[in-house]
Amino acid sequence: MFKWWVYSIIFLCSFATIYAQEVPSDLKVTKIDTTFIADEINILAPSKAAFYSAVLPGLGQIYNKKYWKAPIVWGAVGTGVYFYVDNNNKYNRYREAFKAKLAGREHEFDGTGDNVELTQTSLQTAQTFYKKNRDLSLFITIGLYILNIIEANVDAHLPDNALNTNISFNPTIFTMPTTNQTGFGATISFNF
Repeated sequence: MFKWWVYSIIFLCSFATIYAQEVPSDLKVTKIDTTFIADEINILAPSKAAFYSAVLPGLGQIYNKKYWKAPIVWGAVGTGVYFYVDNNNKYNRYREAFKAKLAGREHEFDGTGDNVELTQTSLQTAQTFYKKNRDLSLFITIGLYILNIIEANVDAHLPDNALNTNISFNPTIFTMPTTNQTGFGATISFNF
């Protein structure tokens, strides 16, 4: 009989706590839905942007509507192409002169007219120098081209409305407790 009273008191008290747990409406917290609508996200946009940048450097940035990035890409890739062509032309000049010197024919650097006379070793050193610069220019240009494709792809993956504005980065001045000296640092805070 005693068990029955204990169970019925616990049962009645549980109802009392349920009714007592009402929260006033001014204290209720509502959660804002931060999910994206599926229709607004184009899942093929990153691959399209990468493809467009592969076809013509800067076109992927234009596809992403980041028009200001396209001249930067054109300038970077164009500069690499310019240095490649310039070094290749100079390499070919010294190469032809070196071949002519070996064959005993006249060449551009044989000392006739206003030209300076270069020795066989100087011609060989010059062509080696410009060949290295040409190859380096080619590798840098290929790297910039690949970087252009990667940037367009990543930029299409991160639309502006997906970025979280609750993250902040602030410089701070603090005192070190052990030495009592002032120090400079940065504070990264995340609000949620």
